[in-house]
Amino acid sequence: MRFSALAAAGAALFAASCAMTQWLPHSEPDDPYLWLEEVEGERALDWVRGENARSLAELEADPRYAGLYQEALAIAQNRDRLPLGSVRDGHYYNLWQDEANVHGLWRRASLQSFASGAPQWETMLDLDALSAAENVNWVWKGVACAPSGARCMLQLSDGGQDASVWREFDMATKSFVANGFMVPEAKADVAWRDEDSLLVATDWGDGTLTESGYPFIIKAWSRGQALSEAREVLRGQNTDVGVFPFAVEDVDGYRIVGAVEADTFFESTKWILGETPRRLSLPAKSTLQGLHKGQLIATLEQDWSLPGGATFPQGALVAIGESSAGDLSPAVTQLYAPGARESIEAVALTRDAVLVAGYQNVRGRILKFAYDGRAWIETSIALPPNGAVNFAGSDPGESQAFAVFEDFLTPDTLYSVDARTGTADAVRSLSAEFDAARFVSQQYEAVSKDGTRVPYFVVRARDTQMNGENPTLLYGYGGFQISMTPAYSGSIGKLWLERGGVYVLANIRGGGEFGPAWHQAGLRTQRQVVYDDFIAVAEDLIARDITTPRRLGIMGGSNGGLLMGVMLTQRPELFHAAVVQVPLLDMLRFDQLLAGASWVDEYGSPQNPEERRWLRQLSPYANLRKRDDFPTPFFVTSTKDDRVHPGHARKYAARMEALGMPFYYYENIEGGHSAAANLQETARRRSLEYTYLMRRLMD
Repeated sequence: MRFSALAAAGAALFAASCAMTQWLPHSEPDDPYLWLEEVEGERALDWVRGENARSLAELEADPRYAGLYQEALAIAQNRDRLPLGSVRDGHYYNLWQDEANVHGLWRRASLQSFASGAPQWETMLDLDALSAAENVNWVWKGVACAPSGARCMLQLSDGGQDASVWREFDMATKSFVANGFMVPEAKADVAWRDEDSLLVATDWGDGTLTESGYPFIIKAWSRGQALSEAREVLRGQNTDVGVFPFAVEDVDGYRIVGAVEADTFFESTKWILGETPRRLSLPAKSTLQGLHKGQLIATLEQDWSLPGGATFPQGALVAIGESSAGDLSPAVTQLYAPGARESIEAVALTRDAVLVAGYQNVRGRILKFAYDGRAWIETSIALPPNGAVNFAGSDPGESQAFAVFEDFLTPDTLYSVDARTGTADAVRSLSAEFDAARFVSQQYEAVSKDGTRVPYFVVRARDTQMNGENPTLLYGYGGFQISMTPAYSGSIGKLWLERGGVYVLANIRGGGEFGPAWHQAGLRTQRQVVYDDFIAVAEDLIARDITTPRRLGIMGGSNGGLLMGVMLTQRPELFHAAVVQVPLLDMLRFDQLLAGASWVDEYGSPQNPEERRWLRQLSPYANLRKRDDFPTPFFVTSTKDDRVHPGHARKYAARMEALGMPFYYYENIEGGHSAAANLQETARRRSLEYTYLMRRLMD
């Protein structure tokens, strides 16, 4: 992509603003805070402990903190939660955490029992007992099971970081297999080839990881072999994001074992791994969803034209015939093509149909696509309107799937979906965690700088006066095709709405609310539209007299943390508070920190001169300067986060300190990318954030 006129105009505005502000010298090669990038460095950790102590002493001394913490802890430990998980082999699996099971119980119930609303649980693994026995802070990450389901590989992380171990588990004895498969700690992935062999992508030693820190070599590992004896079956390149194995199967036992070679974050090559690797002819921007009746199901993130002339639009759901796998002219059928204000959010495969959870103007629904042997038949499944819906478990061998409906004021409701009849029955709803009758949810639209209509939701008390004096929290993300949809949150309701706050969720570009095009509009040097959208929502809130800059705060994490940083750079006068969670902030070095290199396809590359000029203009860290209208932000990050480097938040805060600018800072020493390793830590983080917001917006 070329350096856009919009970015050039932004650069001119940026240069003009420099003349009016105080700068701290910060030429990139002489960054004085590089030492804060040493995650476990003693000097860096001493700085972290000092900043934690300073900020916590003030926030936790606030008379509101103790009450907020108790409410947040009660919500986090509330046993009345939907026990969501996955469907496999006639059972529903769930990881359950509460005050007695901080690390969690991995457990299961029969599908019939689970669908009754009163499941009879069988504990498979007690992670608290395991953590105590092994003296490791084990955090559950996932599971991959053999075709028979008799044994599974469990993925466990020390402290919540992305790097994890994989250990073989016997489902009958509910214990780890002695001398079984075990992949040491790494950003590794596995898939079962058969009952006695795995495909493993891991750190095989020097030179076997990509620039993003993920494996690019897959090996076949047979039972009885040492891991070092595994045989290479596919090799990508160190410039890939990573290469990851997979296995999919349908109800008739047809099974494909393969790999996804992630060439960039959004482009990949798909392989079938038989005697020799065979490349699938899917486009680079597409996602495999699984197998249904011998046909591969995929979603397209780009237009796809076949040699014979057939074309399929960006955003479509397609089925690819078995005989065409790997063929240059595959037999492809389009199941569904969303409209301009529609999207596919998730796909669930069942015995009888392909189910699609999607959105129409950010309002959820489920569509059913059944193949009768000749054609695909589309119907819809009745659910409440005006909320969010997503799947909560399905299996290609079962007719029954599960879905959850929620909106801002309706607690999560679990539905049992019969894919054969196309009906959905409510299994159970959560009890209310706040008095929703007092509040109303409304959808508005702001008009962005280029004329694009940007929807957003406002949740407020019914008697809210439109006088500009309402403490308002605006949340946004805007990246990686992740949709921000209506969601019930006891924390937001109890800790914020009931105390007089207004909550706003912005559906800005970069997300997936309107499909791949909504996301791709803000990639690389076109990214300013994402920030223009968020600014437009903020300005619209002010124009409607919902709030004023004095009462307006913002919050976002990870990519949303970058959004917060850009807002502090571009329009600090619009906001009086900013909760900056596990953020990216140094956009000239993000590709050199942990998983950062994998995000070049989203942000652009600092190694590309043209894109570096844009990133230099964008980077919150590079553009931090002292301003009188700068709000006092609150940075929240984690030492154990091995996805977004804590150095981003550390360095930005240290630079603010050198400039004499006030801020709050909290770095959890244990938590991973969520900045929380257990329920108590989750409650602490939330109560700190809302204490800060009240001090800034309500006092």
